[in-house]
Amino acid sequence: MGSVRSAAQMISYEIAMGFALLGVCLCAGSLSLTAIVANQAYISSWYTLALFPLSIVFFISILAETNRAPFDLPEAEAELVSGYNTEYSSVTFALFFLGEYANMLLMSSLWVLLF
Repeated sequence: MGSVRSAAQMISYEIAMGFALLGVCLCAGSLSLTAIVANQAYISSWYTLALFPLSIVFFISILAETNRAPFDLPEAEAELVSGYNTEYSSVTFALFFLGEYANMLLMSSLWVLLF
């Protein structure tokens, strides 16, 4: 049951993230991150100001994709002893969390570049 909740959350917020990304690409007229950043050279042309609702939607989608609070419910950590932490130890535990924090870093970098 938890996997169905997790899959539904991932799919629904990826769609919202895609639409926010589409709005930025339409304003920039390009799919290139270099061109998107170059179009925002001045404060008056920042997409956070022009596309404020899309910026908020993208930020909320980032929180849901990285399973941060309040979107961490699909893991059901309270139902288990310590959630997925009980299944991993030492190096596998470190690699698991390294992957999670790398995903958070990637999503944050995308938000900074796009908006």
